[in-house]
Amino acid sequence: MSTTETTDWPRKTRDIHNHHMDSTVWDRIEFRDDDVVVATYAKSGTTWTQHIVGQLVFAGDPEVKVAEISPWVDLRVMPPNLPEILEAQSHRRIMKTHLPVDALNFSPKAKYLYIGRDGRDVVWSLYNHHAGANQLWYDAMNDTPGRVGPPIGRPDPDIRRYFLTWLEQDGAPFWAYWENIASWWAIRDLPNVKLVHFNDLKQDLEGEMRKIAAFLDCDIPEDRWPQILEHCSFDWMKAHAENVAPLGGAIFEGGAQTFINKGVNGRWRDVLTPADIAAYEARAQAELGSQAAAWLAEGVAV
Repeated sequence: MSTTETTDWPRKTRDIHNHHMDSTVWDRIEFRDDDVVVATYAKSGTTWTQHIVGQLVFAGDPEVKVAEISPWVDLRVMPPNLPEILEAQSHRRIMKTHLPVDALNFSPKAKYLYIGRDGRDVVWSLYNHHAGANQLWYDAMNDTPGRVGPPIGRPDPDIRRYFLTWLEQDGAPFWAYWENIASWWAIRDLPNVKLVHFNDLKQDLEGEMRKIAAFLDCDIPEDRWPQILEHCSFDWMKAHAENVAPLGGAIFEGGAQTFINKGVNGRWRDVLTPADIAAYEARAQAELGSQAAAWLAEGVAV
């Protein structure tokens, strides 16, 4: 009997709806055996990893527009015919999700990359994303028919208060953080799941990309690696942001350059108080346990 037949695979047990998400679209996706799903809470290196996968799948092609070919499937403002659009793709598909595992239809054959990042760094990146959103973004998220729950408003101009609200209300005004991390951590040992950390990508991009390539069974000729690595550098992505940012950056003030921001960790250290930091770290321990909390804070590949 094969491992696939004996493994207790995750099962979808609920749907999630809010100003951004509609998880029910996954019910209409027909998986292929070579699909790749890039998953995160948000602002954890999602777009970077999608671009990395795109470069591996297309062997360093500089013209690949990952923003066009790799959709955020559960984003509720996607075209209603998104499943048909994905079905028409003839290349290896790369899909994105921000769902916890129990709200996602899970395929035993697809490959899942989950990227983690310290929640404090997530919030600083999330704040830049939220503060840089233009009216087109708000109109799409709040006014597209089918929204469940309250609309999303403008961010608090005080980033410390913004962080504390996010911490105290578990992800507000976006979605729950801890359950997302915990759900993917719990399935980290499945053969088709690989956890990646933002810090590890920053510290050893080539090493992590080679691991990702091996996980995805991408046979990359050695002479293609220098070009692929160049294309996955932050500087190259910033210079070609219109190929990477959703809608070419049209939903952000300043365009795609706003979306591809800094990729920098630790900006919270000069803003949060020692008590704020202690509260976050205590919450991480309580929600995740020591091993997962340590991975989330520091990286070190799983």
